[in-house]
Amino acid sequence: MENGTSSATNQTIPLLTPFSMRNFNLSHRIVMPGMARMRSYGNVPQPHAAMYYSQRATPGGFLITEATGVSETAMAYHDMPGIWKKEQIEAWKPIIDAVHSNGAVFFCQLWHAGRVSHRGFKIVKSCYVCAKQLIFVLDSQTKWRCKKEKQTLLDSQPNGEAPISSTDKPLAETSSNEFTTSDEFTPPRRLRTDEIPNIVNDFRLAAGNAIEAGFDGVEIHGAHGYLIDQFMKDTVNDRTDAYGGSLENRCRFALEVVEAVTNEIGSDRVGVRLSPFANYMQSGDTEPQKLGVYVAKSLNRFETLYCHVVEPRMKTASEAFECTESLTPMRKVFEGAFIVAGGYTREDGNKAVAEGRTDLVAYGRLFLANPDLPRRFQLDAPLNKYDRTSFYTSDPVVGYTDYPFLETEP
Repeated sequence: MENGTSSATNQTIPLLTPFSMRNFNLSHRIVMPGMARMRSYGNVPQPHAAMYYSQRATPGGFLITEATGVSETAMAYHDMPGIWKKEQIEAWKPIIDAVHSNGAVFFCQLWHAGRVSHRGFKIVKSCYVCAKQLIFVLDSQTKWRCKKEKQTLLDSQPNGEAPISSTDKPLAETSSNEFTTSDEFTPPRRLRTDEIPNIVNDFRLAAGNAIEAGFDGVEIHGAHGYLIDQFMKDTVNDRTDAYGGSLENRCRFALEVVEAVTNEIGSDRVGVRLSPFANYMQSGDTEPQKLGVYVAKSLNRFETLYCHVVEPRMKTASEAFECTESLTPMRKVFEGAFIVAGGYTREDGNKAVAEGRTDLVAYGRLFLANPDLPRRFQLDAPLNKYDRTSFYTSDPVVGYTDYPFLETEP
């Protein structure tokens, strides 16, 4: 009886129907997107990540890592993972093996923060040993220890240099995100035209490293106000060279990254994440629909596997807004698989798939708090509530691998 009920549910819930994404045969359409978790001490993935990701891996499921730095200059926040050196590649391997052992497809999200970075940053967190608000300092053995009543700056950029960007405009004092506040941002240095190919090459090398580590593919992070977004958005990019001014010029860097990564690992392994309508970290655009359609259509030249787009209602990272804009024009011009993200519930995710507005739906915070999210959606079971205070702590368990599964039925 139970098996028959599950089968019927699978047939009637659009989110739980299979989908073929070229070489990847997915058993359902519920995607775990990249989400910053900040538990990769010293920018090296840790063993506890194997449990975190494998808990959320199902046969035929699709998971994407948190933002993973392509180089030393790419970093912005403490304890984000990287994939530019051998130690990081080796550290990813058992994590990838754990996900693959559960039958899931696993992509690495390649990221460069650009101006959303710092010469140094303070770490103020809740100690998971004493539960008090303390300042954390990373010692030479990369173990966390508490330093009471002190403020410590840790370098986010190599040699304390300024972050790089499309511009030299600093973030305004009113800017902040879930990780830091504006007074901790360092005014960026505008990349010279002759330096840009070096950054493109960083993405290319990182993609090759991801495949060497065992990932099934990569997702290029072109959203949320980070470096690629800083080039594409006209309220940030004030360049007068071949990478600024017109829409085509502003998108040149992004498309050069896509081309380089595609040439390195193949189009069947490359996805792109975009947020044309968002204004994260003061990276808005005056014509977001036009920007989104242009990039989506341009990706067809490289036969990009999928386009992963943040809904217009998510103009900021944590709040949904009423809006009249739609992702439908992007969906219509893009020829690969289409993934939507941003404030989706079970009901409107099912509706989006049923109406053909998307192929797959990404669930961030819901997947974070519900490692068995596909099963809960299948059974229409209650969901765990996420704890925002533990999103970005260093604790390898609390708020990371300790969210409960549904009780196993006898």
